[in-house]
Amino acid sequence: MARNYELLLLETIENLGLVGDVVKVRPGFARNYLLPNAMAEAPTPEKIESLRAARAIAEAELSKQRAAREAVIARLSGATVNLIRACNDQGVLYGAVTQRDISDQLIADGYGIDMRAVRLNNPIRRVGTQSVTIQFGRDLLADVIVVVKPDRIIELETSAAPSREYEPEQETAEEAAPADAKSKSDSEDSKSDQPTKSARKTREKSKKD
Repeated sequence: MARNYELLLLETIENLGLVGDVVKVRPGFARNYLLPNAMAEAPTPEKIESLRAARAIAEAELSKQRAAREAVIARLSGATVNLIRACNDQGVLYGAVTQRDISDQLIADGYGIDMRAVRLNNPIRRVGTQSVTIQFGRDLLADVIVVVKPDRIIELETSAAPSREYEPEQETAEEAAPADAKSKSDSEDSKSDQPTKSARKTREKSKKD
């Protein structure tokens, strides 16, 4: 396994160190990035001493930057970022909301937030509300509420089981007949039975005689 390189930083590199710091880095990072870009070199006592003043200035700037970031974090806590985007009727955005979109809106709202400070795991692809973390370094962070609104009034479709309409059972011809017609029919049947009953009574009387 290759040993780490020990290098003297010639300038401040975020998440690595300040100018004048002696750091240990992986060989590939040293050969492919730091050394070719003249950002570091092999440390010597003379070179370390020559960078002492530059390191003191970097420390003062870092302290000032941290104070400014602490103030921004305090202001950001609970802040809301409003974004308006085009979407379809289901609320799906035609374009995703990215770290840069959130950073640009925060800058427009008066917060100096670099895109790299926006911790967004995946782009936002739907309208709605989401909590997003803004972080500087390891210990300076705050959560903001990102609200993505549609650019027009939409009604979000919901899936629901179709309701069955009530269908009354088919009535028989007799049940479907109007009440008046049924009464009239019963009356006519009663009248038609009367001559038959009279004739029967006359025959029974004749037999007795």
